[in-house]
Amino acid sequence: MSINFNIIKALIRTEKASIYEPKGKYLFLVHNSANKIQIKQAVEYRYKVKVRDVNTFVSGGKLKRVRHQLGKTPDTKKAIVTLKEGQKITEATP
Repeated sequence: MSINFNIIKALIRTEKASIYEPKGKYLFLVHNSANKIQIKQAVEYRYKVKVRDVNTFVSGGKLKRVRHQLGKTPDTKKAIVTLKEGQKITEATP
């Protein structure tokens, strides 16, 4: 089993993400090409927890204007990871 350590970019700790925590769910910023199985394996290995479910979504980048040219911020992929009963992620980075 090969686990890519670049799949998880960050554990998102915002006010909106903290709404999920009492339900055993955590929000992660992940690599755009990562699939749910890879995300599950990476979270289980990195944080030593058992994952029950993974939901992913892609937030599209925004159009920005720099001087007289149009540009676009990159798309980002996020994952809502649901842990099994009694599991918890305590630290921001292991």
